[in-house]
Amino acid sequence: MNIGVVSDTHSHNLPQQMIDDFKDVDLIVHVGDFCSGEDLKAFKTINKVRAVFGNMDGLELRHVLPERDVFEAEGMRIGLYHGQGSPERVLNFVKKEFKKDKVDVVIFGHSHQPFNEVVDNVLYFNPGSPTDIVRSPYCSYGILKIKNGKASGKIIKIEDC
Repeated sequence: MNIGVVSDTHSHNLPQQMIDDFKDVDLIVHVGDFCSGEDLKAFKTINKVRAVFGNMDGLELRHVLPERDVFEAEGMRIGLYHGQGSPERVLNFVKKEFKKDKVDVVIFGHSHQPFNEVVDNVLYFNPGSPTDIVRSPYCSYGILKIKNGKASGKIIKIEDC
């Protein structure tokens, strides 16, 4: 199973490279900061979407999306949460959020900084932002692959950002 992973799109134009890649995945996961319901609809025209809201999402999205989510894919339990706090502390908040859940993967955003590491047997995966380089040297999104009970993430740099 291949999952397209994105966060922090902030109502900016979506890169064609990401759109093309997301047409070929089994599912798109967006972990918040769409910034408008129209943006959620745009992703749904590309592929199936599973999402949570972020701190910049208004009531329109907060009424239709959860703040956090845990779901199963190919036998792996995946947690979704946008994140909070400073970029240096966001991982601590995310770990705390799923402390009581048995998850194999946690997908988060908020910092706009790509992160792809296993910590205490859990893959923590932040795709960065495909539309903003304020806190990152490049725009990016991710692909999460699940095969034979193992998950691996890949950060994909956007060529024209």
